[in-house]
Amino acid sequence: MRRLRTALCDQLGIDLPIVQAPVGSAAVPELVAAVSEAGGLGMLALTWQTPDQARRSIRRTRELTTRPFGANLVLDFPVDDLLTVCLEEKLRIISTFWGDPSPVHGRIHRAGALHLHTVGDIPEAVHAVTAGVDVVVAQGWEAGGHVRGGTTTMSLVPAVVDAVGPVPVVAAGGIADGRGVAAVLALGAQGAMLGTRFLAAAEAATHEVYRQHLIAATGADTVHTLCFDGGWPNAAHRALRNTTLQRWQAAGSPPAPLRPGEGDLVAIDASGKNRPRYEDLMPLPGMTGDLAAMALYAGQSVSLVHDVLPAARLLHDIAGQAAATVDLLQSPAT
Repeated sequence: MRRLRTALCDQLGIDLPIVQAPVGSAAVPELVAAVSEAGGLGMLALTWQTPDQARRSIRRTRELTTRPFGANLVLDFPVDDLLTVCLEEKLRIISTFWGDPSPVHGRIHRAGALHLHTVGDIPEAVHAVTAGVDVVVAQGWEAGGHVRGGTTTMSLVPAVVDAVGPVPVVAAGGIADGRGVAAVLALGAQGAMLGTRFLAAAEAATHEVYRQHLIAATGADTVHTLCFDGGWPNAAHRALRNTTLQRWQAAGSPPAPLRPGEGDLVAIDASGKNRPRYEDLMPLPGMTGDLAAMALYAGQSVSLVHDVLPAARLLHDIAGQAAATVDLLQSPAT
């Protein structure tokens, strides 16, 4: 897929300009390694792990692939110890989100690692580049999971490219197939970050109930909301409309602890721990209960998720479609 190769691929040491978004608990080493082995960039999500767990996750991923992969840290949480682990383990790609990258950037660069930072608007992108980040991830409002800004990917990406060039930009939000990858490359991005599509990868740690809801849903079934804030308050996110969201909205979207069903236990995880309504956790393998009432994170690109496939197959299909789309756009008009 040489025609898809961008300067970002050389910078990150990858073959395809496709990055797997750090989709929380679903981003287990098996998924991350499978994406990287197939030529993309897999990303661990380590923020909610202990330092020992994070170290094990990094080492397990290294057992599964010799290709580059990265780790994501959410700056709204205390992540200094986790960053120490990442750098001790000589991870060469560190991604940050939801906060000011300045306080951690020096440590990342002194360790010889590349620093990616996700932004939701132009001022945030400019600040990130001023702080020294190597790659800006411009996340559009269509994205699933936690969403930083309020501008669509189509509008945000070219504006960020213009504002921060020549620093490379990765587009995120609303991308789930090769046509989306080709589109953001046309907008000036050097890569695309996909999250919702990889939630339905065979290697992702997502419960079958969750996967089937993703397959059945359309973009119109997603809601940009503050509903599932247990564990991460005041952080907007996009998830599928479900009974929890519907009851909360019908009650006028009151704040905690005044929400309907506040304190209800809707699931039990594989370790036997009770999981309450409004928690910011997705349904994971081994859980039982009313899993459809949990946070079913999904972006508007969920309309393009029709099946569960191995990550390598997803990468192959997405890259092939992207290359074919680029060829079509470059073909002389007849």
